[in-house]
Amino acid sequence: MSETGFWTHPLVETAGYFSVVVLCLIVAMVIFEIVTKYKNWEEIKKGNLAVAMATGGKIFGITNIFRFSIDQHNSLPQMIGWGLYGFALLIFAYLLFEFLTPRFKVDEEIENDNRSVGFISLTISVGLSFVIGASIS
Repeated sequence: MSETGFWTHPLVETAGYFSVVVLCLIVAMVIFEIVTKYKNWEEIKKGNLAVAMATGGKIFGITNIFRFSIDQHNSLPQMIGWGLYGFALLIFAYLLFEFLTPRFKVDEEIENDNRSVGFISLTISVGLSFVIGASIS
C-alpha cells in the first residue's frame, strides 16, 4: 500500500477525524469550564442535573458542529478551522443567552440545579449547533 493510499484509507481517515474531534472537544470543554462560573465536573459529580444537561448540550453541540464540518470539507485543516469557528459561535451564543436573560443569571441558576434553565441551555446549544453546522461552507 502506498503512503498516499494509507492516509486516504477510510479506516485511517475515520480514526484521524475521530482523534482530532476528541482533542477539540477536550479543548472546548476546558474553555467552557473557564467561561462558566461553576465547576462543571464537580457539580455533575454532586448530582446537579441542570449542569449535566447544560454540559451535555454543549458536548452535543460541539460534536454536531464538527460533524457538519467533516461532512462539508475535504481537508483536515479546513475541517478543524470551520469546526473551531462554529465552536466560537456556540460560545458567543452562550454568552448572548446570559446577556438576554437580565431577570436572572443563567450560570447561577444552573449552579443551583434549576433544571428548567439547564434544559433551555441544552436546547439552545443543540438547536444552534444545527444552524451553525448547516451554515458552515
